[in-house]
Amino acid sequence: MTIQAWLLYFAAVCVLVATPGPAVLMCVTNAVQFGVRRALISALGSLTAVCIVMTISAVGLGAALATSESVFTAIKWFGVVYLIWLGLKTFRSRQSSFEFTTGTGQPATKSSLGLYLQGFLVGASNPKALLFFTAFFPQFLNPDLPRLPQFLILGATFVCCELFGLMTYAHCAARIAPWLRAPGRARRFNRVTGAAFIGAGALLATVNRS
Repeated sequence: MTIQAWLLYFAAVCVLVATPGPAVLMCVTNAVQFGVRRALISALGSLTAVCIVMTISAVGLGAALATSESVFTAIKWFGVVYLIWLGLKTFRSRQSSFEFTTGTGQPATKSSLGLYLQGFLVGASNPKALLFFTAFFPQFLNPDLPRLPQFLILGATFVCCELFGLMTYAHCAARIAPWLRAPGRARRFNRVTGAAFIGAGALLATVNRS
């Protein structure tokens, strides 16, 4: 892999990461409700799922799964159901204000395991990730060089960019948390983000393999 190819890949990944999606929405919501550090836990869960998808693509299973209509459909509808369920749960929340514990700025209302699993499910529920890594990675691989080192470079680049992007969104969201502490604003925030999750699920339902 040449440095020119890597720079082109890096630019493409930056554009992809900057585009808001379900993982960004999840991190923004968790940063506002629980603080940046706990949003990081959900981001790590999402990245774990992404690493698994990348590994599946690396060993050649990605192409087989991407061409399987039944597998693709199963993953897609799992994602649709989960995102809509998450949206309904958030939308119907009766929380009217964000209460933070003294000195930490973070509430202790959700376990680290719960946040991690939430992130993992959001990251694993998007079938487009499978298609992305299966179709996108080969364009930047030099067939005359060993594939594994190149794949590790591409994968590490994506993970670092994704983590940086998610945490940038989380930090920005956390800055508006004090404004959201006013009574009633938390409920409006939950309804907006809940509707966004439902919209993301509905949009995912329209995705096909082409």
